[in-house]
Amino acid sequence: MQFAVTRYIGALAIGSVLLFAVQAQGNQRVDDTAAQSRSHDHDRAHDHSHGSDDAIYKGHFEDGQVEPRTLSDWEGDWQSVYPYLENGTLDPVMAHKARDGDKSAEEYRAYYQAGYETDVDRIVISGDSVTFHQAGGAAKGRYAADGYEILTYEAGNRGVRYIFEKTEGDEAAPRFIQFSDHRIAPAQADHYHLYWGDDRAALLKEVTNWPTYYRSSLSGEQIASEMMAH
Repeated sequence: MQFAVTRYIGALAIGSVLLFAVQAQGNQRVDDTAAQSRSHDHDRAHDHSHGSDDAIYKGHFEDGQVEPRTLSDWEGDWQSVYPYLENGTLDPVMAHKARDGDKSAEEYRAYYQAGYETDVDRIVISGDSVTFHQAGGAAKGRYAADGYEILTYEAGNRGVRYIFEKTEGDEAAPRFIQFSDHRIAPAQADHYHLYWGDDRAALLKEVTNWPTYYRSSLSGEQIASEMMAH
């Protein structure tokens, strides 16, 4: 059983060619227009009323503000939002984005199709264990913190990937998992984007496919409502 990130690079989904370069002084720099588009869309999607936290959600912060985090920040039972995009539950979200954005609802749907695509429909995190569920079964591993990386996009905004490495578990469980939830310090996640695979460095360059997970206790309609409220 293979757990792999599917990358989509197409005119409808992305509309640009990806270019990558490593930023000096230890930061991973991602120089590509797709990353800018992703960040721009996510900025709008996460425009909460968090006071001074707004700048962080929009990807503007200093290195000194970034703090280590533990796996407990993502503990719980999580569901992929991809099925809700596929069955039309998130259509109102795409229409909502189109009213204020620079793409049509269909173009937004294509963009998120590439972003949300995954066959891992459920993830359960308990203690240091992470279980990946898909139609063919489940794979479980135990994970330890492996630091974080600050990603800098060409547009000037940034993000943080919190990285964990497998210490033991099923062979099918990925060696590395990388969380992105628009936070840069310890806090309970309400949703997150997850990257996984066996190549740490390659995962840091992945900006077109970002499987997204919300609490399994939420209905598709509740998730859509949260997305539009943000």
